[in-house]
Amino acid sequence: MNNLAVKVGLSVRQMRKQKELSQDELALRAEIDRSYVGRIERAEANITLDMLYKIAEVLGCEAIELLPTREELDN
Repeated sequence: MNNLAVKVGLSVRQMRKQKELSQDELALRAEIDRSYVGRIERAEANITLDMLYKIAEVLGCEAIELLPTREELDN
């Protein structure tokens, strides 16, 4: 697994849980398949920028908040 995909997946999961949304609810609001949300969170799929922005909108945050810093990637 690529470290970037892992960090993004963890960020999406953490933010989703903070907002008390299920994967199903996030998927429905973002108009994507629930299995894709799971694959993003498990770093089994590389998220596109379009999808990152769509998910961020549903989560009520900026897309950059879901991305790790360069420092976080190095750890």
